[in-house]
Amino acid sequence: MPADLIHLVRHGEVHNPDRILYGRLPGYHLSELGHRMADLAAASLEQRPLRALYASPLLRAQESAHPWSQRSGLAVTPEERIIEPHNWFEGGRLQFPQVLAQPKAWPHLINPFKPSWGEAYVSIEARMLAAIDDAWAAADGGEVVMVSHQLPIVMVARSVKKMRLAHDPRNRRCTLSSITTLAREGDHFVEVDYQEPAGELLAASIDLGAV
Repeated sequence: MPADLIHLVRHGEVHNPDRILYGRLPGYHLSELGHRMADLAAASLEQRPLRALYASPLLRAQESAHPWSQRSGLAVTPEERIIEPHNWFEGGRLQFPQVLAQPKAWPHLINPFKPSWGEAYVSIEARMLAAIDDAWAAADGGEVVMVSHQLPIVMVARSVKKMRLAHDPRNRRCTLSSITTLAREGDHFVEVDYQEPAGELLAASIDLGAV
């Protein structure tokens, strides 16, 4: 019996005092506030019939999955397909429009609709939906939690709503430790809920998101 619901959970705030675009760089763990956010997210669904728990292999996602594991008793299964996309700017501080004055950046800015600075939106969409579909099919009923990152979750949300994948990153709806919930209708997924369990902590957080 497949899953009833799939919950896509974004990680909590990352300890990043230098405000680096960390992307897939190793060693970026949750801040103290981020741990509180992750725990609020897990507490919000504590009474639900969770059957499986997946997380991106990056440290911030694994740490954000820990409260879910503690509360549900489920082991965290690493899932490479829900990882943060790579991008050319990781390791630096991206500032727009100042970046336009850097000739070495120009080849990576030529097509914002793809985007040319990192993994293509259609690639992110495909791997995320494949991972979600496999998790849905493998579940023994109940609900599944998948801890991922902002852009991959946004790609899924836009895909299931039949929206174009290219978008303005400043307008993403996927805050820290938010939960985007999907259900299956026929041969496709639909979004049925969006929550911000850590909403009260967002004003005090630093959220660079992704490019």
